Amino acid sequence: MAFCPSLLAQPFLVPSIDDLPRVDRGSPRPSSAILRNSAFILKMKPHPPLGESYVILTDHSQEEYLKPLRKLAKHRNATIISVNDLAAIQQPDQLDKLKKRLIEIKPKYLALAPRMESLRENMLLGTWELLATLDEDPYLDAYPGILPATSPANFQTLIDRIVNYRSITQKNLKPFAISQVPSNEESRSLQKAGILRKIFAGYAIQTPTLAIYTPKASDAPQLQGDKIWNIHLKEKGQFIRKFDPQPHKALKEANLVIMHGHGIPGMSCSVDIGGIPTQSSNQIILSGSCFSSVPTKSDLPRMRSAPGGYKVDQRPAFGITYLDRGATVFFGHMRLSSGFPHLYPVLENWLKGVSVGEAYQQLINAIIDMRGFRPGNFIVKKPVQQRRIPQNTLLYTIFGDPALRPFHSLKN
Repeated sequence: MAFCPSLLAQPFLVPSIDDLPRVDRGSPRPSSAILRNSAFILKMKPHPPLGESYVILTDHSQEEYLKPLRKLAKHRNATIISVNDLAAIQQPDQLDKLKKRLIEIKPKYLALAPRMESLRENMLLGTWELLATLDEDPYLDAYPGILPATSPANFQTLIDRIVNYRSITQKNLKPFAISQVPSNEESRSLQKAGILRKIFAGYAIQTPTLAIYTPKASDAPQLQGDKIWNIHLKEKGQFIRKFDPQPHKALKEANLVIMHGHGIPGMSCSVDIGGIPTQSSNQIILSGSCFSSVPTKSDLPRMRSAPGGYKVDQRPAFGITYLDRGATVFFGHMRLSSGFPHLYPVLENWLKGVSVGEAYQQLINAIIDMRGFRPGNFIVKKPVQQRRIPQNTLLYTIFGDPALRPFHSLKN
């Protein structure tokens, strides 16, 4: 089932999360109104890992990167497997060697530590090909996570944050929601902020919220309540680099940031990478925008425009920049994201105390099941010309240690 919401006018409603349908391959097709609002949730697909070990797969060769990896390996009692080039993981000879090694080790967690130039679409898809062929079914047989950084110093501090991380308790959880409102007719991202506010209110947790309105959203709906700030942009293509004092303070104090809206390289939900706070408490970030994890090198044709009418320029990825500025976990997408229906179940699992990698595996397995992917058709064969490819839906990234548990389970 492929769900492609359109931008038809619709009433603005904020439903309870329990009112949203959970969908899988066998579900009835949701109504057109539900699809337009992306007001459904992909039903996750649990699948047991092959074993109990922790494996680090890397193509780093510099000691400045290997030393932190050895620290992580000691922390997780992990095995480090080195390859020459993770960008070539999809090559049959490399896949075969890694498959045999992983079957011997029987991993539960697989941490990918690629060089920045190796972090690209077919590296990710090749990893799904590898993890889907460790047994007879087509689903991933280990819990994955990706550990990227733009410099040895940033990599060292990322590993230090991972080693020293303590799961956030309900008492200490401070969420912050950011939503982009692109037009008077398109308010589904604002709706998701309203849903999140309801969810966290059920745990007696307040969710400060920032809604960013583009010039075409001059008469769009607004959320009502405490700690809601609205920013109205004056020009098309204007992005936020600086916040007013109150939302700036609330954002900087948040340890969980959830973003909904359109995006391009260097911008997520109308927030420019220059607006990412420094020296903040932001530890867990989820972005439902397109291109939030765009690779520096791509295996796919360049897209020159993105949903929302934005021009696609070659800029650093929002997610990588967030890691460089102190985040520990980042959820995003390399290309065209489906937003809330795929983001929310990951967040939901994390809030139940599930690890980074297990939630990631359940999401990718659910997409594999929904779209009918099988080993042999994960990887994008070159040359490819079309703008949209079936494998696009598999290009979600979670940057972070797969064994890390972001939160203690919330209790009502």
